[in-house]
Parts: sequence; C-alpha cells; structure tokens
Amino acid sequence: MIPLENYKTTFLNYLSENIKTKEPQNLYEPISYILSLGGKRLRPILTLMSCELFNTPHQKALNAALAVELFHNFSLIHDDIMDNAPLRRGKETVHEKWDINTGILSGDAMLILAYQLFENYEANTFQQLAKLFSKTAIEVCEGQQYDVDFEERDSVSTEEYLHMINFKTAVLVGASMQMGAIIAGASKQCQNAIYEFGRNLGIAFQIQDDYLDVFGDPESFGKQVGGDIISNKKTYLYLTAKMEASATDSIELEQLYSLQPKNSADKIEAVTQIFINSGAQEKTKLKIKHFTEVAIQLLNNLQISESGKKQLSHFANQLIYRIT
Repeated sequence: MIPLENYKTTFLNYLSENIKTKEPQNLYEPISYILSLGGKRLRPILTLMSCELFNTPHQKALNAALAVELFHNFSLIHDDIMDNAPLRRGKETVHEKWDINTGILSGDAMLILAYQLFENYEANTFQQLAKLFSKTAIEVCEGQQYDVDFEERDSVSTEEYLHMINFKTAVLVGASMQMGAIIAGASKQCQNAIYEFGRNLGIAFQIQDDYLDVFGDPESFGKQVGGDIISNKKTYLYLTAKMEASATDSIELEQLYSLQPKNSADKIEAVTQIFINSGAQEKTKLKIKHFTEVAIQLLNNLQISESGKKQLSHFANQLIYRIT
C-alpha cells in the first residue's frame, strides 16, 4: 500500500490531464472551476485505495475515481443552487460566478461525463460499475429531497436524520470503495463488506462535519464555525439537544432557530451552550465513535492483507482523533 497523499497526487494529476476547458467555454469552464476549488478528494482516494487493497494497481481505477469526483461536484453545484449559497470552499459558487442556468447545464454535463468514464472498462466491469452508480445516484437525490423536506418540518427525529445522511452522503462513500473492489475483481462478499465499511465511515464523517461546524478549530476545519447554527440547520447536534435539553432550554433553542440576526455571535454562543448543557456534544461524539467502530469491525469480513486492514483502521480512527 502507498501513502494516502500519493493517491491524492496521482488523482489530481489525472484530473488535470483529463478535464480541460473547451468549446463551448460557458459549459466547460464552470466544470474546471468547481473541480479546481480543492477539497479532501476523499471519495476518489478511497476508490484508488480500495482497488490496491485487492492486489490490483490503483491506476486501473483512475477513471472510476474521476467519475466519482465528477458526480460529487455535480451534486455540489446543484445543492448550492437549491440552497442559494454564495460561497463554496471560500470561493464564489458556480451559479453566482456565472448564473443559475449555467450551473444547471454544467452540472448535468458533469453527470454525463461521469457515466462516459465507465466506458473505459470492459463490458462486465462497466455493467457492474454503471449499475452501482445509478443506484447510488438516485439514493443521493432521495437524500437531498429528505434534507429539503426537513427544512419545512418542525419535528425531525435523529433516526430520520441518520437515514437522510446515509443517502445524501454515506452511500457515495460506500460506492466509491466498492467501485475499486469491482475493478479489482474482488468477490461479492468483499465488495459488500468494503461498501458497508465506506457507508458507515460516511455516516461518521457527516456527523463529525456537524460537530466540527460548532466545536471545530476554524483554521483546521476550513469553514466558518457556527455556519449550521446561522442557517438554522437541523443537524444531529440540534436534534439531540432538542430531545435531551430541559424544557426551558428546548424552547429557547427553538426560538433561537427562528432568528436571523445581523450579528450572529450571540446566537452561536447561546446555541453552543445548550448543545453542551444538554449533553448533545458528548452524545454526538459517541455516535461518531459508534459508526467508526462499526466500520472497523467490518474489516474482519475482508479478504485482504493485515497491513491493508491496519491502513483502513488507521484511516477510520483519524475521524475520532480529530475531535477528541
């Protein structure tokens, strides 16, 4: 196995070689732009790593890794339009830099380009990849709709929230890893196990994102701390606090989430204190740890080297170490 940073470097080189701005520029330039904004590149890295884990050179999975990254960023363009978000990773969103129509069309093109990349594989592999990709894509859409629906609802349970992030975020992480296993010709049992590892890791990753939005270091987190509170987003922290807080705090929390003050500092401080007092902070940390441990247990079902299992276990545990 090679270091994770090496996978990222290989992938970024492949991305720059294969994603070019061409005519019509107003279609392709936004694609190059959104892909240039950076990010962890978690999903394509996992595709490459998974392929290598099953004794196949990770270079064979580069087309699938690029497809995953194209799909992920396509979904971000459309999410930003739906959320009317002005910024993505500190830069103008595509629809702000160009316009909404450009964002929709360039996003659509990214989805089509993602499917085209699977055509580089032989027929049986192409069929498996396309089938998994289609299943995952519709689940991500379902997850996004649940998220939109939750904004309009007064009451959402933590179970419903976990179901939403499973579809909106986690299934794509699982699919990213299964694609690497498919390309490597791994058994169905191993494909399913690596998918479930990735899916559970994806749930932990999203809950951790909720946590870091409030309790993270703004420099290492890379986002505005308290952004979810400012936008009144019903995260796992919020839903747990609503359930666990005293009656007085629960009412105050609901009132705070009905406000949009010009200066949000006091609101962020008050909500954060309720998250702490209610025990939601600690319960959220435990939930992240739970899904991470479930993922690690699934490694027992994988027919890969012990060094490979250790690398995956270390990778998963980094999620916990970042917040404790």
